[in-house]
Amino acid sequence: MAYKTVNPFTNETVATFPDLTDAELAHRLDRAQETYRQWSRLPFARRAAIVGRAAELLRTHRDEYARYLTLEMGKLYRESLAEVDLSADILQYYADNAETFLAPQKLTEKSGRGDQAMVVSQPLGIVFAIEPWNFPYYQLARVVGPQFMAGNVVVVKHASNVPQSAAAFEQLFADAGAPEGLYTNLYATRDQLATIIADDRVIGVALTGSEGAGAIVASQAGRALKKTTMELGGSDAFIVLDDADLEKSVRWAVWGRMNNGGQCCVAAKRIIVAEPIADAFLDRFATELGKLVPGNPMDEKSGVPPLSSQAAADQLNEQVEQAVRHGAIAMRVGPTPPNTGAFVQTTILTNVEPDNPVFHQELFGPVAMFFRVKDDEAAINLANDNPYGLGGSVFTRDIARGVCVAEQIETGMVYINHPTWTTSDLPFGGVKRSGFGRELSSMGIQEFVNKKLIDVVPIDAAP
Repeated sequence: MAYKTVNPFTNETVATFPDLTDAELAHRLDRAQETYRQWSRLPFARRAAIVGRAAELLRTHRDEYARYLTLEMGKLYRESLAEVDLSADILQYYADNAETFLAPQKLTEKSGRGDQAMVVSQPLGIVFAIEPWNFPYYQLARVVGPQFMAGNVVVVKHASNVPQSAAAFEQLFADAGAPEGLYTNLYATRDQLATIIADDRVIGVALTGSEGAGAIVASQAGRALKKTTMELGGSDAFIVLDDADLEKSVRWAVWGRMNNGGQCCVAAKRIIVAEPIADAFLDRFATELGKLVPGNPMDEKSGVPPLSSQAAADQLNEQVEQAVRHGAIAMRVGPTPPNTGAFVQTTILTNVEPDNPVFHQELFGPVAMFFRVKDDEAAINLANDNPYGLGGSVFTRDIARGVCVAEQIETGMVYINHPTWTTSDLPFGGVKRSGFGRELSSMGIQEFVNKKLIDVVPIDAAP
């Protein structure tokens, strides 16, 4: 898999890491299973002490953890700090609330016998997490926080370009007092992924990644009769209705498109604006985007970081060129990026017709598609004319109108007067080719637990 740290600001290789051997993999799965037997029996308070301690350590050493993120995937340093904080919040959220979320649920049994029925939530075993590079800690926190508190253990195959971030998160739990095998980082090969999924002790797979990777993993898991959760790609619609606050919607459109360098599944990738305000919006949107300066992600003045890798930059540039070849207009805005590093010129694509290949593609980086629509119905139809269904947003002064539009958008999440985002207490996930299942909130901890019915029938009940 070539696990290595390549600084995308300089394209220099900083460190390399060897692939896991088959013998090492077998040993680590054995150890994870042994740990599960003990961990699953611990009371919530004991689990919470370790998960909460990990959250505390993230906050205490946030600068150190953030530097790994900026080094390995080029994230602006201030955004790296924010990701560390969000990850800590998620861990603490589950440490504080898991026992309530998984409390036995009493049922009303209608046979008339006087049964005492309840559903209890019990851990199942090893959860296999396959995670991407764009949020190296956040993606991990939203899996391990709920799974550890549910009594499961986790083995992780992280993206090959963030190996130091992956190792740092494993060390985080060791420092927090976790038993060896609770969190296991694996520099696994592609062939070993199928071995892990097929292992009887692995009870499910949580994947965040590309549509292609999701299809392969879901197929392998299906053959092994393993449950999966999939958070795949997205091409979120950012809808601006004709009564929207123009200044506010432009400001949020810039943030929604450019957060994390534009490399976010729920970024505002398709800007859909009502015709009466489209010209004014586009003019202000281009102006505000143009104020963001590309540069060193460690520099507070930088507003556009490099992409995660040169390969990612090359792919996005090819998508823009292909869009232009098929009739789109590319508005290049802002300063020219540095010649060295995985940079892409900030761009707005207009005149993108449905027969343009990019129309149904996901753009991962500082490139937005801009569309004009005549009314709310046209905005909804355009938003839904996409294979993805992750998030979306609607901007309007009329909340009832916004809710009406939001209810008709075919996605797992819609925000009104804010770009799609995430917090520990709100469910996260999509529909269509954006995947299935939910992470975060009380829903996220329910995905890999046994919802066991226990029905106590009166001893004197007639046979």
